[in-house]
Amino acid sequence: MGRQRAEATDPPEGGIPPGEKTCASCGRRIEWRAKWADDWASVRYCSAACRSRGLRPVDRELQEVIPRLLAARAEGATICPSEAARAVGGEEWRELMEPARRAARRLVAAGDVEITQRGQVVDPSTAKGPIRIRTRR
Repeated sequence: MGRQRAEATDPPEGGIPPGEKTCASCGRRIEWRAKWADDWASVRYCSAACRSRGLRPVDRELQEVIPRLLAARAEGATICPSEAARAVGGEEWRELMEPARRAARRLVAAGDVEITQRGQVVDPSTAKGPIRIRTRR
């Protein structure tokens, strides 16, 4: 019999499963991989694309504007990521939609906000379609 490959979610042999991490760029959950077993503590990005994108000044700006927009709303009110994109990008806001969603996911990972769909809190790593952002309850 041949050696079986470890699944992406398998913990290290005989070890305790590593702690959950989120990508520093996109804010999605990083799934443990066997190739990272020796340096899991230094893993910051979920993919080569996120590593090359990194965190740009506009990403930081979006991450700062979301809490400000929420603070200006009534308690429990939500915002759309497009509002943050418009606040930062002006007329060129459409190209900032995915960066705004990434900023929202990073804020969820920090424990500052929640992402909802149809009024229900959803997992930001797997949410597809329109989302809303609200202050964490």
